[in-house]
Amino acid sequence: MAKTQGTSTESKFAQFLTSKKLDPRRVVAASRKIEKLQPEDRLIRLKKRLGRAAGDTPAGEAKETRKPRSGRPVTGRAIEAALKGGLVSGPTKTRIVRAVNHLLEQKKQSPVDLRALF
Repeated sequence: MAKTQGTSTESKFAQFLTSKKLDPRRVVAASRKIEKLQPEDRLIRLKKRLGRAAGDTPAGEAKETRKPRSGRPVTGRAIEAALKGGLVSGPTKTRIVRAVNHLLEQKKQSPVDLRALF
């Protein structure tokens, strides 16, 4: 018997992308836009670095608690691994979810969580 194109060989992530009609290249592009370092992220990193160097923080200044963007977008290689069901690290999965949710928001659809994709 010939093997038909079934969903059993596709990963959960690949099935989700096809059901929502999302292109993996758009996921990579959205991730590049979202994760790119902005001036405010560089300022957050500078304040944290200066706070560590000074040791004590002056009473007037509050400790920096915001988290900067990672500056590391999802790569095409990571998307291919996720589509095939290969190994993908935790932070990469989070970046993929962030990019997919950005695309779903543009399509006026509800966001998904990590467990729905992986």
